[in-house]
Amino acid sequence: MRRAGEAPVKAVCDVCPHHCALAEGQTGRCRARRGAGGGVVCANFGRFVAIALDPIEKKPLARFHPGSRVLSVGSYGCNLNCPFCQNHEISMATGFERDLEIRETSPDRLVKQALRLAGRGCIGLAFTYNEPLVSYEYVRDCSRLAHEHGLVCVVVTNGMVCERPLRELFGLVDAFNIDLKAFSQEGYARLGGDLETVRRSIELASEHAHVEVTTLVVPGLSDAPDEIEAAASWLAGIDPKTPYHLTRFFPRYRMTDAAPTPLATMHALKRVASRHLDDVLLGNV
Repeated sequence: MRRAGEAPVKAVCDVCPHHCALAEGQTGRCRARRGAGGGVVCANFGRFVAIALDPIEKKPLARFHPGSRVLSVGSYGCNLNCPFCQNHEISMATGFERDLEIRETSPDRLVKQALRLAGRGCIGLAFTYNEPLVSYEYVRDCSRLAHEHGLVCVVVTNGMVCERPLRELFGLVDAFNIDLKAFSQEGYARLGGDLETVRRSIELASEHAHVEVTTLVVPGLSDAPDEIEAAASWLAGIDPKTPYHLTRFFPRYRMTDAAPTPLATMHALKRVASRHLDDVLLGNV
């Protein structure tokens, strides 16, 4: 029992490099993990705000079971703060917004729903829309059950996750699309992230699953040719066949006054990245 005048006991979250120290009932920067019972729990476990049957290419995963579909689910919360986020209505949410429609879905119910959609081309689950690894326990439990029923599981992530929780997903997640939002720590600092953590996530995941990497080409953040070349060269050191998606930015969230990335820039950056990688794809062009 805490004595009068003593500071509240805080538990340190070990899921991402922010390592939030959370008192009882306090929520971390990701808005999805909370101090409880002397530890840190996943507060959005099984709480969905988005669900859809998507083409797998939409994730984007271009080289993993092309032509198939996945039951895509997303909750609220993210451990980055990107001013261009296309899903900011849920990624920046706390779960208490009045206009946020939340449904509770257990791993068993979710897997059964995916199985019922097999006739419509569904081959498994995709955890996407917000940052799924802030609730990695749910991804882990659903993926384990999905594998028992012959389904595949994919994760679309910003890669801002510590090694321990990431390793818990190896052998359970079949494919990752990992964002490489910039290729400098200065760029990541603007988003509240850490480049080295993301690089390590890409390296580790590539050893255990199919991996594709995406850079949203944002003017002033990730559109410099030398930076794209450095990113592509680094990815080629992992595997030159790694599919690398360069996606065109359109105004969103706090960047509604910005112009879309010029098409000429997109095509020029593809030529730059293709000096090192065999499979460079353009998105939103």
